[in-house]
Amino acid sequence: MGLRCGIVGLPNVGKSTLFNAISNAKAESANYPFCTIEPNVGVITVPDERLQILEELVNPQRVLPTVIEFVDIAGLVKGASKGEGLGNKFLANIREVDAIIHVVRCFEDPNIVHVAGKVDPISDKEIIDTELQLKDLESIEKMMIKVQRSAKAGDAKAKKELASLEKYKNHLEQGLNARSLDATEDDKETVSELNLLTDKPVIYAANVDENSMNDGNEFSKALAEHVKNENAQVVLISASIEAQIAELTDPEEKEMFLAEYGLKESGLNKLIRASYELLDLITYFTAGVKEVRAWTIGKGWKAPAAAGVIHSDFEKGFIRAEVIKLKDYQEYKTEAKIKEAGKMAVEGKDYVVQDGDIMHFRFNV
Repeated sequence: MGLRCGIVGLPNVGKSTLFNAISNAKAESANYPFCTIEPNVGVITVPDERLQILEELVNPQRVLPTVIEFVDIAGLVKGASKGEGLGNKFLANIREVDAIIHVVRCFEDPNIVHVAGKVDPISDKEIIDTELQLKDLESIEKMMIKVQRSAKAGDAKAKKELASLEKYKNHLEQGLNARSLDATEDDKETVSELNLLTDKPVIYAANVDENSMNDGNEFSKALAEHVKNENAQVVLISASIEAQIAELTDPEEKEMFLAEYGLKESGLNKLIRASYELLDLITYFTAGVKEVRAWTIGKGWKAPAAAGVIHSDFEKGFIRAEVIKLKDYQEYKTEAKIKEAGKMAVEGKDYVVQDGDIMHFRFNV
């Protein structure tokens, strides 16, 4: 399963600088709004030291990490929900992503113009929220018009759907995001086809100055306090520093650069980790002489569903899964010795795949 994250925010908050730093695709970065007119898509590999361990043990012909797509969506402005600043087009692009990375400016720089004239992360965040909420309200109200006809005619299902839609409408009208609504499964099912923008999981990327990358600053702390009840993560990044890290190709140089700033990992790695945690994703591996490969699945998935990520036939004809733990691979070095030691587990259809499992699937179609 592919993971697709949309990078959004007001103009001149550092979206395109961040995007350039974390992907091979290049978005034009300039000191004026709307320098990004079409969404730019960058596919980047997910760093995972477990792949390196397996590569050394198995010596495969190739190694394939899992990937994340980052979509740089042009800067939204007040009035986007009504089409301002090409808003309708950009909002449609957000609808297609799995999660939103909302870049919020948390630094002062007189050389970079702020679209509102001053740095105010709470106000910036609320402008974007309002535009997304207004677009969701529009979607809800359109659906309500359709459902009301059937409800008035006495359709019991339509009446339930109308009640769910009213719930979302009232919530959004209070300036609240759909994701914070205490919704039932029936409520969620009713609006599922609408793909509501404010129902998508969010990571707030607080773009700070280089001196605030470890502990944050007054702006990032105010943002974290403001969103603490949103079930969202706040990740500290410095887009300008990420741009410098991206230029380093030697792993040792990169490590030394990070150490200079007291960082254990890059902002990109933090964003990737936060994305996986936010969406409840884990990684399992397949390992053989042809390839060692990482696969992304949802936490709690059972073995047949995990096999289906490789090919639908694997899920349809699933017989069993042979599972090895990485620590056992490290200890016994080869599959043959792992089997001899009784450390290869044979699991059936009800096995819940664990993060880091190394798996072989047996199937018949």
